[in-house]
Amino acid sequence: MTDSTLTPQNREKLRHVSAATITTALFKRGLRNTFMQGPRRINPGGPQMVGEAYTMRYIPAREDIDKLDVFKDPAHPQRKGIESCPPGHVFVIDSRGDPRAASAGSILVARLAKRGGAGIVTDGGFRDTPGIAALAMPAFHSRPSAPTNLIRHHAVDLNVPIGCGDVPVYPLDILVGDDEGVVVIPAHLANEIAEEAHEMTAFEDFVMERVQDGQTIVGLYPATKEQTGIDFAAWRKKMGR
Repeated sequence: MTDSTLTPQNREKLRHVSAATITTALFKRGLRNTFMQGPRRINPGGPQMVGEAYTMRYIPAREDIDKLDVFKDPAHPQRKGIESCPPGHVFVIDSRGDPRAASAGSILVARLAKRGGAGIVTDGGFRDTPGIAALAMPAFHSRPSAPTNLIRHHAVDLNVPIGCGDVPVYPLDILVGDDEGVVVIPAHLANEIAEEAHEMTAFEDFVMERVQDGQTIVGLYPATKEQTGIDFAAWRKKMGR
């Protein structure tokens, strides 16, 4: 196992921390542009999305090339990508932020889910969204879009560096998605971010409990008083955190 491989323990930790907390951990390392602008979850309330990125890139469609019969070719990147994305990975689509035609529809997304995909993300739109919303697999897009992708998009590349939601995504980067949106963790930082975000989440839960009990945030958040550290340690022991 290489240092950049996310451990099973840290993968599980990422299932229980928020995208917001992860962005703060990344900000501490100087990474500011990690949260995708646009994509929101179609099926909120389900399991958190965690998985390695498997990418596809669209360029603008051209009328003399992008006709319906292109889908007969099993090597068409959109079709091939759905059948090639490894189980446990997130299929991430660079649609150039253009939701005027669908990046994919419910049949392809259902196939990805059946193959064990961890999720699907586009900075464009999906079609057949009621069907996608019924799937257990997390799916993120900017807004529904009924027209076929061929009206606006031409699929050209698989598993190359892309941009999605104005964020760079490299193959095997770790994507975490919750009901707030999607954050991208560089692969080589994934284990340390998972561990730090796990610790941050425990402290934030402690702080929220204190705030709901009426305590001021002064000296509590951030923890600038020695007593806060003492109280947190006692709380953590009591809660088994």
